[in-house]
Amino acid sequence: MLLGLLAALALAWPAAAEFPDKPIRIMAPYAPGGNIDVTARIVADKLKDVLGVTVLVENKAGASGMIGSDVIARSAPDGYNLLVSANSMVDIPAIYGNAPYDWRTAFQPISHIQAVPGVILVTPSSPIKTLAEFIKIGIDKPNALTIADSGVGTTNHIIEVLLSAGSGAQYTLVHYKGSGQASIDVIAGQVPAQIDQVNSALPYIKAGKLRALAVTADRRLAELPDVPTVKELGIKGLEDFTYATYTGLFGPAKMPPAVLKKLNEAMVKVMTDPAVVKRFADLTAEARPSTPEELAALLDKEDRQVVPLIKKLGIKAE
Repeated sequence: MLLGLLAALALAWPAAAEFPDKPIRIMAPYAPGGNIDVTARIVADKLKDVLGVTVLVENKAGASGMIGSDVIARSAPDGYNLLVSANSMVDIPAIYGNAPYDWRTAFQPISHIQAVPGVILVTPSSPIKTLAEFIKIGIDKPNALTIADSGVGTTNHIIEVLLSAGSGAQYTLVHYKGSGQASIDVIAGQVPAQIDQVNSALPYIKAGKLRALAVTADRRLAELPDVPTVKELGIKGLEDFTYATYTGLFGPAKMPPAVLKKLNEAMVKVMTDPAVVKRFADLTAEARPSTPEELAALLDKEDRQVVPLIKKLGIKAE
């Protein structure tokens, strides 16, 4: 009789819902329209089909992404509150020095999403024809060449720092508030060189308004087949040089393994969907899913490679 009662209770008790059974929020911790926001919306648009639930994108900008990221760090680790962020997750706390969380313990990596490399640019009339000449000027005449970038601590600034650290070349850096005005001033001849994201610079390169010396990708880009990578040129100290703005999907730390597995598998489907691959390719970005461990390894590499330079050079938010 007791067994019968227990069986009846088991049938009456509602089964635990399988993840996901309600809408998922993806936080884009920057203003609408930028790389992170666009990336989050492309992912959300396909993820809803794969998981069969509504996936909403929320923007909460401020403190170079730390405000929105902190919201997710403090959320329940149940898979319904996610974050799209970039390698700036590692760099920005070192630059600001007052992050409300420790990125190493606050977040659970889920999957890499996409990567956008940088490009080294000069004006079409510049006497600098190759990256080797660009580096030689920085060695022979320290700080004589001025380079524009999109702001302190941005990927473009980090590329400049890493190029100098690897080659020994030194430049005068001009930090703009965004790459748009930087490009305008370089095109106008007010600044002789620039480092930018490929997707931002590509229209100017195609129009002949800027000339690309090299890209920081690990292989040549289909959109710029005649532009070499930094590492293929074999310049001393830069033989293995690659760097990109890469984005990934994260959740709060201590997510249940089954939920993490479900989200990672869903992201692999999203990021290998031909329509998604094309949407990112149209933005000069390469779709690259990964395991959680591979994304964590990218962050660790950023921490080892870039953060010591940020601290050594005293790079601080303006």
